[in-house]
Amino acid sequence: MSSTVIGDALTRPPAPQLKRGSPRWGERVIVGWLFLCAAFSVLVTAGIVLALAGPAIEFFRDVSFAEFLRGGIWAPRQGEFAVFNLVAGTLNVTLYALLIAIPASLGAAIWLSEYASPRARKAIKPILEVLEGVPTVAYGLFAYLFITPILQQVWPTFLPGDLGDPPGIFSAGAAALVMGIMLIPTIGSVAEDAMRAVPSAMRQGAYGLGATRMQVATRVVVPGALSGIMAAIVLGVSRAIGETMLVLIAAGATPNLTFLPNESIQTMTAFIARTATGDIATGTLDYYVIFAVGGLLFVFTLTMNLITIRLVRRFREAYE
Repeated sequence: MSSTVIGDALTRPPAPQLKRGSPRWGERVIVGWLFLCAAFSVLVTAGIVLALAGPAIEFFRDVSFAEFLRGGIWAPRQGEFAVFNLVAGTLNVTLYALLIAIPASLGAAIWLSEYASPRARKAIKPILEVLEGVPTVAYGLFAYLFITPILQQVWPTFLPGDLGDPPGIFSAGAAALVMGIMLIPTIGSVAEDAMRAVPSAMRQGAYGLGATRMQVATRVVVPGALSGIMAAIVLGVSRAIGETMLVLIAAGATPNLTFLPNESIQTMTAFIARTATGDIATGTLDYYVIFAVGGLLFVFTLTMNLITIRLVRRFREAYE
């Protein structure tokens, strides 16, 4: 080895080290704060489960699961605990609301994503999202004072036969119609964000092949954003199942086992809100049944969240 090479090796600066010289305390604080936020949500969920589990277990010591989940009569103060009547009322309003909300929401999302000009989108998107912030009690009063009288007048004209009897003061149809309007911002906003996330290169490729704007929207954008659209729909379903004030005001308090929209029904949330008023003695069966229904509602919501995760993973599209 020559002396020149040895000299260069001695005078060459040391290679830079990839290790951090000092800890980044700001980054550690941010990571710790994010961890606390995630842990807090887990603790709150665990607290809800524990709060519901104790009284619900006390209820099921006196009432069997079979008696609780069967159909029949729901009259807890008379010893009748057929909760399927409340489940049917919840599904009644939810299904009819989705028949209104899903087409309208997807139509609004497609228009905002593919047809609206930037100026129109900038003006209309905030207006759509404002509807999401309207208090649900206002929707309930709107259904009770405005929608119900209209349905009572036009119902026999458009629905003859068994459905021809006009709805009464309270009905699942009035609550479902307004709930469908209420769900449009929730589903439409999330679905529009998912459609906007589809790469523009896919649109340009379809246009280059001679596709029309409608074909691009329905055959390229919607399939490409399907996971986000499904998540938006399931989010809307979860909100519909958990809605309280709207159905409490407009749907009534009659736990009928029916799926007709012109009948008065009672949902699980409406029963909890109407019963948990402080007039029931703690430790009684009437007190424990509130927590049993609340636990069933929690199971419904948890199931919808699991379905959402499964659907998102099933239909997720990865773009580079």
